[in-house]
Amino acid sequence: MIGKFMIRNVKDSDLNDVLSIFNYYINNGFAAYPENEVNIDFFYNIKQNSNFFYVFELETRVIGFAFLKNYLPYENFKHTGQLTYFINYKYTNKGLGTLLLKKLIKDAKKHGIHILLVNLSSLNQQSIHFHKKHGFLECGRFKNIAKKFNQDFDIIWMQRNL
Repeated sequence: MIGKFMIRNVKDSDLNDVLSIFNYYINNGFAAYPENEVNIDFFYNIKQNSNFFYVFELETRVIGFAFLKNYLPYENFKHTGQLTYFINYKYTNKGLGTLLLKKLIKDAKKHGIHILLVNLSSLNQQSIHFHKKHGFLECGRFKNIAKKFNQDFDIIWMQRNL
């Protein structure tokens, strides 16, 4: 491993670091969908509406985040969760995303969630490969519904049963 790390619950004081990571991906690719940077309120809302919201801390520095929320707010969907996670680009391809995913899977199972969903840009090949490697299968695709940097792309939905 690359040093002392921990995955812990997000605190309000972490949200600026989370925002910085996310805004990097807004400006530098297709992993984050918005075309314009978001502000801190974006993550306060996610924090309030997520079952789990974690940061990945390495040597006391927040280098990633992840959250799991209900796919839909209805009782009959309580067993289905939707995942999101981002790692600081300097720390990708080091196994940290896998550690975050394992933590989310463990907590999902404890809370009766046994179906996980993710949605990805068709232009984010790294994330598509990551999810396939971890047992996610494509279960849906919305063709050319998004545009960023003057480029159309699909939204791919992937599913993993636990």
